[in-house]
Amino acid sequence: MKKYLIVGLGNIGSNYVNTRHNVGFDVLDSLAENSSVEFTSQKYGELCNVKIEENKVFLLKPNTFMNLSGKAIYYYMNYYKIPLENLLVISDDLHLGFGIIKFKKKGGHGGHNGHKSIMSSLGSPIYCRLKFGIGKNFNSGQQIKYVLSKWADNEEAELKKLIEKCCIIIRSYIELGPDETMNNFN
Repeated sequence: MKKYLIVGLGNIGSNYVNTRHNVGFDVLDSLAENSSVEFTSQKYGELCNVKIEENKVFLLKPNTFMNLSGKAIYYYMNYYKIPLENLLVISDDLHLGFGIIKFKKKGGHGGHNGHKSIMSSLGSPIYCRLKFGIGKNFNSGQQIKYVLSKWADNEEAELKKLIEKCCIIIRSYIELGPDETMNNFN
């Protein structure tokens, strides 16, 4: 039995619900619901665990806000003694068109403050990511407003199907590993 930490990035508070920047939370909510478990408030976030192929999988939605996500991740990786190769972080990505989902084993932060914080806290850019494309439908200087805005109607119509695909990719990562998951889904 292995232990995994799956982290969905987002911001806490009702004004951030159903925003592009919170898609990581939305994916974990769906995975938890499909597994009939509920999140509970813990130190640095909301946490629950599920069993996938005999593995113990901790789902974490940090409550540290995006810019300090690394603090929560670092804490739980140490607390549960989870190796770096068993960490998967789900986040929005405005460098990918809406609905494009990409699995990566490592990478830069791409300007994403959550990934900046994680790399700083872990001291490494080598951790798995599931990037959810949100597109770049904003004018110069409007990036923050865009990522914190609600989904457009046409995006909202596709969202449930895309979130379900993310859940399938997460299960593949745990059951088959990162290389086979990249081959199957990228």
